[in-house]
Amino acid sequence: MEGRKRLKSKIQFAACVVTLFLATGCQNVKPWQRGTLADISMRSDRDPLGSAMDNHIYFSREAAEGGQSVGGGGCGCN
Repeated sequence: MEGRKRLKSKIQFAACVVTLFLATGCQNVKPWQRGTLADISMRSDRDPLGSAMDNHIYFSREAAEGGQSVGGGGCGCN
């Protein structure tokens, strides 16, 4: 009896995990929808003052500076 309850709960858990996995699928973006996604309101750095404050807090705690921009490829051309 205990084994059946345990098996049933494992099956229910697996079904929930599979359902959550399928519910978080990817969405294809149509070419005419890309303009909406490229809007300034969709950017994470749209608030320069907020970004500057976040960087200040991060670098004050880490005792480091820089590292936000993309570096070169190692060829020395920067």
